[in-house]
Amino acid sequence: MHFKVDTALEQKFLLTGEDDSPNNYLLNVGRTGEGGWATPRHRHNFDQVRFVLKGNYPYGENKVLPEGWVAYFPESVHYGPQARPEGLEMMVCQFGGASGNGFLSVKRREAANDALKKRGEFKAGFFHYTDNAGQPQVQDGSEACFEQATGRRVGFASPRYDDLVVMNPANYAWLPTAEAGVSVKPLGSFTERNARLGFVRIEAEAIYSAGQEDSIQILFVAKGRLLVEGQELGPRSALEFCANEGPVGLTALEPVEIFYMVLPRF
Repeated sequence: MHFKVDTALEQKFLLTGEDDSPNNYLLNVGRTGEGGWATPRHRHNFDQVRFVLKGNYPYGENKVLPEGWVAYFPESVHYGPQARPEGLEMMVCQFGGASGNGFLSVKRREAANDALKKRGEFKAGFFHYTDNAGQPQVQDGSEACFEQATGRRVGFASPRYDDLVVMNPANYAWLPTAEAGVSVKPLGSFTERNARLGFVRIEAEAIYSAGQEDSIQILFVAKGRLLVEGQELGPRSALEFCANEGPVGLTALEPVEIFYMVLPRF
């Protein structure tokens, strides 16, 4: 893991997937710095999940995701303008959606950004440049980056949803499981490829068997400490399990809450 810092947004990259695979992904925790950070209304050709850890996240006009809430951002669905206020802390997972368009890795995006800056500049989420005919042009920054990295125009699948799916986990009930001391709070299942979100709660000294899903399972420790194969992990740690990799036992050293994601099945 490493840090990427600019004047307004600090990101800690926790996990990354496999580049060029349809469910490639990036899991990070971001903290907004001095002055805040904003983008215009836009959309992506990949999915996102956002979990607000501290503060409130304005993701559109008169729309706010409060602390502790979770939102699913489907591919091809517009959102914004977003304005991340100073001090906001948020877990974000970006991953290839059901269409199979995939997700560009950070390495490929940064290389594309460097190439684009040689012939233009980014301002407030847009890429400004002069075309071959000498005419000034403006393009969404994310789309320009994708086209530079892949050599093809961005393709957007027909939206499966008409808006974001915003969830308040506090209003969901915990459900018991077959494992003693382990309960779950499923938040939802999305698209025909069955991406899933929810929480796992593990009582102190209880064991949760991870890695038994039919696609990539990502676990983000929201509260507490646990032991995994002799290694102790605390809050804001993350684990990845490939499809059917488990069972791998996670032992709670104290009461633990984990936010889980199961990526689309391809």
